Amino acid sequence: MRFFSASALLLLAGASATSAQTPRHYIFFEFDRHRISEPSFLEHPNIEGAQLKYSWRELEPARGEYDFSSITEDLEFLESHGKRLFVQLQEVSFVPTIVNVPQYLVDDPVYGGGAALMYGSGADGEEPTPEGWVARRWDPGVRERFGRLLAEMGRMFDGRIEGINLPESSIGFGAPDLYPGDFSAPKYRDSVIEIMNLARAAFTRSAVIQYANFMPGESLPDDDRGYLRSLYAHADSAGIGIGGPDLLPYRWYQQQHSLPLIRDRAPGTVAGVAVQFGNYGDVHRRTGQVITVPELHEYARDDLRVDYLFWSTEEPYYSREVLSYLREIGDP
Repeated sequence: MRFFSASALLLLAGASATSAQTPRHYIFFEFDRHRISEPSFLEHPNIEGAQLKYSWRELEPARGEYDFSSITEDLEFLESHGKRLFVQLQEVSFVPTIVNVPQYLVDDPVYGGGAALMYGSGADGEEPTPEGWVARRWDPGVRERFGRLLAEMGRMFDGRIEGINLPESSIGFGAPDLYPGDFSAPKYRDSVIEIMNLARAAFTRSAVIQYANFMPGESLPDDDRGYLRSLYAHADSAGIGIGGPDLLPYRWYQQQHSLPLIRDRAPGTVAGVAVQFGNYGDVHRRTGQVITVPELHEYARDDLRVDYLFWSTEEPYYSREVLSYLREIGDP
């Protein structure tokens, strides 16, 4: 695989990009939701709003009992300052000690514990290590409860929030013997598509984005089972947005998976990409070139033509470079 710098990628993209898409800029504060009161954010003319995380566990503290007070409070505060809210609904964690599904799912055996432990692949003969928990998306009972949550959220916030995004499709269990007994890659693919449909049905006026980066059971380009591609094809046909959690133009694996699929989505399909921790200052593995904030923006705008860019607050990049750069570009 030949590698290209961000500027070279922009030139190569000229034939495929119909026109440059001016992204709407949001700050990804994650669970640090209190930071929406920072003047550097509130007073910035080119930042449209905040992308904030809310866990399923906090929004449904007991079965069928919903508490959306945190979303309401944040939304009203942002509205009062002319800013928009983009919700990331979190039912996955990347810390082994955190489970983001409601406790009643964990306690009730009918839901199989509600969440499954994810593992990272062991290196150099090491055993796979726990990396976090993901809701049992492939379990019809868990999925039904998640759909109810989405429906309730839609009744409260559809049209008021700018959008809602579902967390990344990528999950890992380290080795086949660690897979949950009822899990299969085709079943998982079908479940993600069903969840996308549930979100679209609940939110008909706000944007709906599925983060689709990788899928278990395949590895592009050599072992392409069509799982990831099917998510993008369904998004195009169903009016659902698509995107990913990492903007990494220098990475070979991303260039084989989500990035070209985002670029080649159908006209009219909304796309959003997050510049996450570790994306700033990423280094080209062969040339040693360090990517810059302007290059990240230009790649997302001119190659991927994204509608939304979600900038993380990783320091020193956020305070030193992102905020000042977004002032310079003058994007509305």
